[in-house]
Amino acid sequence: MHEGSGVDLSSYLEIAARSDPGMVRSNNEDSVKTHPALGLVVLADGMGGYNAGEVASGMATTLLATELDRIFTARSPGSEGAEGVPWVHQVLAGEIARANNAILHAAQSQPQYSGMGTTLVMALFHDNKMTVAHIGDSRLYRCRGEDFDQVTRDHSLLQEQIDSGMITAEEARHSQNKNLVTRALGIDPSVEPEIHDYDVQPGDIYLLCSDGLNDMVEDEEIAMTLQMLSANLELCATQLVQMANDNGGRDNVSVIVVKIKQAFPAPRGWLNRLMAWFCK
Repeated sequence: MHEGSGVDLSSYLEIAARSDPGMVRSNNEDSVKTHPALGLVVLADGMGGYNAGEVASGMATTLLATELDRIFTARSPGSEGAEGVPWVHQVLAGEIARANNAILHAAQSQPQYSGMGTTLVMALFHDNKMTVAHIGDSRLYRCRGEDFDQVTRDHSLLQEQIDSGMITAEEARHSQNKNLVTRALGIDPSVEPEIHDYDVQPGDIYLLCSDGLNDMVEDEEIAMTLQMLSANLELCATQLVQMANDNGGRDNVSVIVVKIKQAFPAPRGWLNRLMAWFCK
């Protein structure tokens, strides 16, 4: 149990992760990290020649998982922030900036890593909610009962064209510009992650994935798989990767599936707990 967060979330969440090179590429430039006790999941899709993308995504997930474990072990994510910004948002933005600098420095100082970068999507579960940070076109979806929604919005040229009305969402599915992201870690000295909080409910299933899944498998098929295999997340994650590969597997494919087993409210102080007991 963590002193800072006060809750070991591994009994409240079920998590399964898979990462596969796909059917075409010889190496896997995706990287995934899960930390069930902390309620942290991180996925990155690297880009760059040779093994540079693999290095960038690996640096991003390892640095973030390590530093966030250290920080949130000492202090709860639900702590008060400054100037109206939630503390957890400040921490995520700061650690993402540090990871960005580390990847950029490696790319600039070592010729074989020149131009490398990575997307990022991560979720931290705490206090009956989920804080999501993302950069690029790796996605997070939510399956709640019969509803299946894309929570994140791609930072990509394609999304900008959809937003401006240049093309429709259906035309975007067949576009040649699918992999042109407008934000990535390790490319510029500063990067702006998008960070939001969402309430979660028991029974919710969350899917983090690289574009190797959603480019190869329709959202409707992803939703059906999550709903049908919600009782077996390990099989669900394996099946999602298999579906992408069965459809051609033109890219690396990575998934993290998270199921909310029960509510996980923030622990309260002894006085609040006593008052709650008397007011029952």
